[in-house]
Amino acid sequence: MAFVVAQEVPTSSTMAVPHGPVGVGPARRRMRDELRASGTPDTVVDDAVLILSELLSNAARHARPLPPDESVRAGWHRGVAGEVTISVTDGGGPTRPLPATPSVTARGGRGLSIITTLAQAWGVREDVEQEAVTVWAVVGRPEFGAGAKGAAHAPTGVPTGRGGIEGLDGFEGLDGIGV
Repeated sequence: MAFVVAQEVPTSSTMAVPHGPVGVGPARRRMRDELRASGTPDTVVDDAVLILSELLSNAARHARPLPPDESVRAGWHRGVAGEVTISVTDGGGPTRPLPATPSVTARGGRGLSIITTLAQAWGVREDVEQEAVTVWAVVGRPEFGAGAKGAAHAPTGVPTGRGGIEGLDGFEGLDGIGV
């Protein structure tokens, strides 16, 4: 008689990531491992990992780290329909995230356009009291189908813009939680 022990795979994770490029690789690996272990399809995993990379890179380049440990917070959550919500919280910067239209020869400025292409919805939430800004994106929501991607095309009921992640399953009670 063989006993099978089921491995519990978290449906959400939050981690402190060093502010700067050094934290991107470990965060990508952890997210990829956890999402694959939870049965998330590879296409959703790949999109989520790319979005996480873009968000962390933007935080390193344009925002301040969070006190007291000078890190940023990366998080992801797999919802019951298989969608994955990715978020990165930093100490904010002089501007708020907006997609740019860089020149053909520009070395950067395409990150939020990539996120707009891959995500069904994305947005920004500010916490003035904590001096924190969270940028979030949702990928893999099957009910949206192809062609319904991007913040400008988010379906009714999906929070976008500065509205934050209210209304997305699994994020209740996470406001104010430090890592």
